[in-house]
Amino acid sequence: MPSLIRFLVFIGVVTGVVYGGFYVLSVYFEPEQKEITTPLRGVKVRK
Repeated sequence: MPSLIRFLVFIGVVTGVVYGGFYVLSVYFEPEQKEITTPLRGVKVRK
């Protein structure tokens, strides 16, 4: 039984570290936004 509790605590700590890392990456490292334009073949634009 103690090994089961130790295993569950270990899994909980690893899960917390992974979720904490995802949170830090999503909050502090947001990508910069830029406009992307791609030409479409076969489409004519009326002026």
